[in-house]
Amino acid sequence: MDVFGDALFDYQRESYTEDILTHSSLDEDDVMPLSYLFRDFKGMPILEQKALQLCKGTILDIGCGAGSHSLYLQNKGLEVTALDYSKGAIETCRLRGIKKCIASDIMKYEEEQFDTLLLLMNGIGLAGELKNLSAFFAKLKKILKPNGQILLDSSDIIYMFEEDEDGGRWLPAGDKYYGEVTFTMSYKDKKSDPFSWLYLDQHTLQRAANANHLNCEIVSLGEHFDYLARLTL
Repeated sequence: MDVFGDALFDYQRESYTEDILTHSSLDEDDVMPLSYLFRDFKGMPILEQKALQLCKGTILDIGCGAGSHSLYLQNKGLEVTALDYSKGAIETCRLRGIKKCIASDIMKYEEEQFDTLLLLMNGIGLAGELKNLSAFFAKLKKILKPNGQILLDSSDIIYMFEEDEDGGRWLPAGDKYYGEVTFTMSYKDKKSDPFSWLYLDQHTLQRAANANHLNCEIVSLGEHFDYLARLTL
């Protein structure tokens, strides 16, 4: 069931009636406004704008969603390919005029290499869990040209946990990394299967990158525990 893709496709065809609802393992319910997924450059957060300005050469927009980043880059004259596991998302990208679109799981994509791999809107979350990062980075390295770059943003969600009097945080017991979250999505009468999503604090990202023979530069910090990073071989 392609809940996310169905919602994007409806919005693109102007049959929009409601937004996506999300529920997380942090007991947080939220609304994902569909209009935000179709935003232009001016409506994007500063970190996303900076990432797009750093893009160069051939670009793979991984987890492209409605294709707003790809569309901006294409309109700037750059060669960009939009990739998403959701067939509805890719059909939406085609309807929006994006020339190169691929419906594929990034872990199964093997066609060509790129100068820039773009993972925005917490695209590193596609790894799912911390234990999957090595395999995820290995895949990205295979499709990255020797002098290429990986641009990604993420957030340290430590702020979502209760703070004690000493400024520490009450984290869940056990070995699970606190940035591993399970989500479900609902749209109209459809509900997705639960899926894992990973939020990385910048220090954990740097350690994981170094362990996988990648340089990690924190390009910019956001206003609320978020950041933009650049990885190179």
